Amino acid sequence: MFGWAFLSPFLLFFAFSFLIPIVVSVRAAFFREVSKGGLFGGGEKVETFVGLQNFKEVALGSTFWTGIGRVLLFGAIQIPVMIIGALALALLLDSLLVNRVGFFRLGYFMPYAVPGIVAALVWVYLYNNQIGPVGRVLNIDFFGHTWILAGMANMTTWTFTGYNMLIFLAALQAIPTDLYEAARLDGASEWMIVWKIKVPMVRAAALLAVLLSIIGTVQLFNEPAAMAVKASWMGGSYMPMQMAYNTMVGTVSPSGAGPANAISIMMALVASVLAVIYAWAQKKVD
Repeated sequence: MFGWAFLSPFLLFFAFSFLIPIVVSVRAAFFREVSKGGLFGGGEKVETFVGLQNFKEVALGSTFWTGIGRVLLFGAIQIPVMIIGALALALLLDSLLVNRVGFFRLGYFMPYAVPGIVAALVWVYLYNNQIGPVGRVLNIDFFGHTWILAGMANMTTWTFTGYNMLIFLAALQAIPTDLYEAARLDGASEWMIVWKIKVPMVRAAALLAVLLSIIGTVQLFNEPAAMAVKASWMGGSYMPMQMAYNTMVGTVSPSGAGPANAISIMMALVASVLAVIYAWAQKKVD
């Protein structure tokens, strides 16, 4: 009984913050607000059960899958760059070359502490060809069709590399130092210790970092929303998360809570499939 008493605050928090929103979202995905009454079908909107109609429209429409295609292209390039960068920074901080590790660790993590939409707006200013230092120096139109995904990838890499670096650094510092000493006694160089001991022993951390990155990439919202301020050609459905939000607020048709929740659930399914595929592939490689 005492155990359940101590556990009850967590269970209540878990139910209110996780389970109940999911149940409400799944339930809403099977309903849609339709107009009832009136001479031409206008009048008060009534929530009506529509079965799988919301899911059918999302799955059969090209807009959602075009957005998923952009997400896949974005993640295929950005995630490896970010993970390799995070691992390199963690290996550097774990080496004997760097003093004041705490200072650099905090510095790398600071971009993650900046609210996502604030960081995205700062980069929109930096990309501006007229007043932004990055846009003026590089003379690249980051808001055009060619460079828009690269601009977003740079934003997310800047924000999340430090976060993933902490995951790798924690895994590196959990490796027993006896292994390093034994390797040095056997004549191993520092490079051999990195490639033969450190990198193989952080595979579990890499799996976690990549899975979190896949889920985060599918939910990409702040960066495209901020870029859309300057790149109006993107519309409201450039990324799936944008499509869900704009469907909810009524700027994308069909609008309403039902279609928006159907899009969100489809996104969750896609993220789950990608995560399972990566975990299965990683297990095969190991």
